[in-house]
Amino acid sequence: MTDTTTQDALRDLYTDWSALMAANPEMPIRLFRSIFDEWHQPTVEPEDVTYREETVGGVPGIWCLPTGADEAQVLLFTHGGGFSVGSASSHRKLAGHVAKTLGAASFVLDYRRAPEHQHPAQVEDGVAVFDALVASGRQPQDITTIGDSAGGNLAITIALSLKERGKPAPGQVIAFSPWVDMENKGETLKTNNETDALITPELLAGMITGVLGDTIDPATPLANPLYADFDGFPRLYMNAGSAEALVDNATRIEERARAAGVDVTLSVVEGQQHVFPFLAGRSAVADQELARIKDWYAQGR
Repeated sequence: MTDTTTQDALRDLYTDWSALMAANPEMPIRLFRSIFDEWHQPTVEPEDVTYREETVGGVPGIWCLPTGADEAQVLLFTHGGGFSVGSASSHRKLAGHVAKTLGAASFVLDYRRAPEHQHPAQVEDGVAVFDALVASGRQPQDITTIGDSAGGNLAITIALSLKERGKPAPGQVIAFSPWVDMENKGETLKTNNETDALITPELLAGMITGVLGDTIDPATPLANPLYADFDGFPRLYMNAGSAEALVDNATRIEERARAAGVDVTLSVVEGQQHVFPFLAGRSAVADQELARIKDWYAQGR
């Protein structure tokens, strides 16, 4: 199977979702969430990984436990989905692949979702899980916040919130295709409009309304880290696909963090779609990206 064919598995899923959303503009949130719970489909089930449901710090989620992993090392994984869709179930296979590659355990949060729960509920849930992991005996530097899309935003803003509260930070932060621009101003929304199979300004606008409502400023730093102070932020790894509309969300965070002296690594992979690591186990490109993250992660240990 060629890599072009394997990428089709993700692009085709996004194309199908886009057609369903276009045909059902008033789609109920329950159906919207059901569709996005298909996100795991392009991901091959990782071998030698078991799963356990648990509530940590008052937040339900799924532990991904690779055989032989160092469970003192924890990936605090916040799923994508515009803060309103996606779940621990839709992301457990991806989180399992990352945990297995890094030799760590991963806890995928089922954080409170919009529109029922607006910002900062999602950040607060992440902080609560982090605090509970530390209370259980894990060292803060052994916890990595990680997430994709809106969850990539949360991986960053959970670390920012901990800093704001004067608490120890996670050792490292990893963000796949982070969606951070709550003002919907990115240039690649326009330039990559024809190549991104899922993201549109209209889709993002609806999700922004859901999580921020009418009262929260879209320039609030813990909602939009393009406005955050990155002084003292942990080392940061981000990736994105060159074909996706959100690629300049990652490049702008890179610029802002680097200007504050943060150790930043950004991997923009040619021709890939939004959150292309969902192709883990199916695509050599995705597996090579996880291998790069493994090398980066080991350097911080």
